[in-house]
Amino acid sequence: MQIEAPPNHAGAPKAQGERRGLVLVHTGPGKGKSTAAFGLALRAHGRGKPVHIYQFMKVPSARFGEHRAFAQLGVPIEGLGDGFSWKSRDLERSAELARQGWAKAEATIRAGEHFLVVLDEITYPLRYGWLALEPVLACLRERPPGVSVLLTGRGAPAELIELADTVTEFGLVKHHHQQGVPAQRGIED
Repeated sequence: MQIEAPPNHAGAPKAQGERRGLVLVHTGPGKGKSTAAFGLALRAHGRGKPVHIYQFMKVPSARFGEHRAFAQLGVPIEGLGDGFSWKSRDLERSAELARQGWAKAEATIRAGEHFLVVLDEITYPLRYGWLALEPVLACLRERPPGVSVLLTGRGAPAELIELADTVTEFGLVKHHHQQGVPAQRGIED
């Protein structure tokens, strides 16, 4: 490891624009997109800001670690799907659930009552053609000024990346699954 000096930002110009809601995207093949989104949701909630989380690929009855923690904190987190697509027995039903879920999420965004709305794993229904991209982009463009929206999932469409204020691409360096280590409670769920 090479030692380096800490950065010196003294005299760096400060942002002069006004504070406003943001569109944030977590994408890429690496692990941690949803986890980072949940961290941001915790940060906002900790500041007394209203947060709503929608999970497009989780079932409404899901009780993963994030569901248990957010329930204790009083942060709404809703599964909108029927599980992962490779386990679905009826892909048309999965698509319909995604459309119904988007209607709920869109109404929440447009209502303007939440500081942060998380659309976890929304890129999958977009990529599968279950949701049309343009209505999602229109909602993001037309959202009330104080609403931030964080969208997660692999393969974010270029149009979404272009619209977003902040995009973070999570890269895969190595993953324990590649070593034969299975998913673990508290890490993957």
